Amino acid sequence: MAAVTEQTLVDVENIVEAALVDAPVNISSVGVWDVERVRRDFPVLSQTVNGKPLVYLDSAASAQVPQVVIDRGSKYLGEEHSNVHRGVHYLSQRATSAYEGSRERVRRFINAREAAECVFVRGCTEGINLVMHGYGRKFIVEGDEIIISAMEHHSNIVPWQMLCEEKGARLRVIPMNDQGELQLDEFEKLLNERTKLVGVIHISNALGTINPVKEIVATAHKHGVPVLVDGAQGAPHLNIDVQDLDCDFYILSGHKLFAPTGSGVVYGKRELLDRMNPFIGGGSMIRSVTFEKTTYAGLPDKFEAGTPAIASQIGLGAAIDYLNGMDRAAALRHEQELLEYATARLNEIEGVTIIGTAGEKASVISFTVQDIHPHDIGTILDAEGIAIRAGHHCAQPVMQRFQIPATARASFAFYNTREEADKLVSAIRRVIEVFK
Repeated sequence: MAAVTEQTLVDVENIVEAALVDAPVNISSVGVWDVERVRRDFPVLSQTVNGKPLVYLDSAASAQVPQVVIDRGSKYLGEEHSNVHRGVHYLSQRATSAYEGSRERVRRFINAREAAECVFVRGCTEGINLVMHGYGRKFIVEGDEIIISAMEHHSNIVPWQMLCEEKGARLRVIPMNDQGELQLDEFEKLLNERTKLVGVIHISNALGTINPVKEIVATAHKHGVPVLVDGAQGAPHLNIDVQDLDCDFYILSGHKLFAPTGSGVVYGKRELLDRMNPFIGGGSMIRSVTFEKTTYAGLPDKFEAGTPAIASQIGLGAAIDYLNGMDRAAALRHEQELLEYATARLNEIEGVTIIGTAGEKASVISFTVQDIHPHDIGTILDAEGIAIRAGHHCAQPVMQRFQIPATARASFAFYNTREEADKLVSAIRRVIEVFK
């Protein structure tokens, strides 16, 4: 079914603007990080696991969700549940204004030029696939080259491999050094007249490395090459300004950003999105349909076929309100202090090796313990109520680069504490004792 016309949704922009003005502010910006105050916003953190207080150190996989976001999703389901863009009745109008209000919140959060440049998707994997199908399959041909980095998540590797196999294109890789930093001199050597796209992760989920994406974008643009940034880990930790970065695409996942699963965004420059083909065909993404021809809707509807994850995307808007209500600089300082403290404590333990020691890092620590498999580490820590991630983190090429099968990974958010870092260190010492 076609999207409702602008004439039908009378004054929806004014409704959205009013919703933004009334958005709740949950944490005052006081410059000093009150972690205990923040923890009370996250109900999951108050529970016990295996008789121990939960220590949640897996936010790089999925960040926890504050109560205000849970409440906003419940309000939609309990009071506003209806389909968006399709009805003139009261509930549909309310749902649409809430849904589009989230899009405007996203626009402001990443400083996009217009809300239409922010396409809702279920997460980074779907978002990167949207760009691969919509841009890559249309503009990349046999003999062309795509550049990605050696530290990419599988979601920014596999789609491009699929495209290269289909088109006869070539995938090239920016190498990294032993600290887990990209070798930008080698990157520039890879760029040539055949390069048609660069895809790079903002922050490595496996190493914590913060990549200099603004510099990477500028270098690629000198050669006329567009750049896609995987911002799954970037958006939760950094202030994102897509106009300042000048990236052509920026992809983020809601569930990394303290929002529900099933939410996410593809930011794309209008001039590129307008030229791209739709990713999925069906209802809502069309202007007209006959058996002879279909014409597509404008942005962002062209890429949002079918009924979207309405509650999840409204929850993403609420999560952005929550983040905007805090002093994010203080939150980042707190995370960096935890990173430095936990790194120093882990380095004190004989047999522990930290994988990824870049000069610019987010609060992610991947490590190995001599002769102990990461899955065993994770299992014993779970018995102590400590949640970490163990495995290859959907970044098997990273593991191959460091010649290891897997790592244990502790990822800290602004709701974690030094005491939790101490518990992690004590539990790792216990792991070593058990295996001795």
